Amino acid sequence: MKFLASVVTIAASAALMPVGLAQMSNSSAKRPMLSPPAKATVQLNGKQVTIDYNSPSMRGRRIFAGLVPYNSVWRTGANSATTLKTETDLKIGTTTVPAGTYTLFTIPSESTWKLIINKQTGQWGLHYEQAQDLARVDMRKNTLPQQQEKMSINFENTRGNTTQLHVRWDTTDVWVPVVAQ
Repeated sequence: MKFLASVVTIAASAALMPVGLAQMSNSSAKRPMLSPPAKATVQLNGKQVTIDYNSPSMRGRRIFAGLVPYNSVWRTGANSATTLKTETDLKIGTTTVPAGTYTLFTIPSESTWKLIINKQTGQWGLHYEQAQDLARVDMRKNTLPQQQEKMSINFENTRGNTTQLHVRWDTTDVWVPVVAQ
C-alpha cells in the first residue's frame, strides 16, 4: 500500500510540475529587465546603420573605475554583445569599416577611450577575442553636466552622410565621427 501511495504522489507531482514552471516563468516575466534591449539607428546616404545593445542602469553603483574598470575591455552595455550592422561602408574615426555586422567593445580610461570594432559576432557580451579586431579607434570624451542613470548609445548631429556615435553613462559622453563612404 505504501508503494502505491508513493507512486501516486510521484505521478501527481510530475503532472503538476509544468503548472509550477509556468507560474515561475510568468512571475519572472512581469519583472522589468534590469538592462533592457535598446537600439540606435541612422540612415546615411539612404543606407541603414543599426546598433543593438542592452542598456544597464547605475542603480546607485559607481560606474567607471568601479563596475566598469578602466583600461580593460568592456562589452559596452549588458547581457549579449553590442552589435553594429551597416548596409554601407563606413569610416569610423580614421578606420574604414566595410558593410557588414560587427561587435562593439570599448576600453574606457580616465582620460581616453578606444572603440573596438570586432569581426566576431553572435557571442555573449563577455566573450572577446582580440585576434578578431578589425580596428581600435580613438574616441573623444566630454563630461555631462549631470549624471545619466541609463547607459545609451545614439547617433547625433547627422547631416547627409555624416553622424556622431555617442556612448553616454554616468557623467561620461564619449563619441566618434562616422561617415558613410
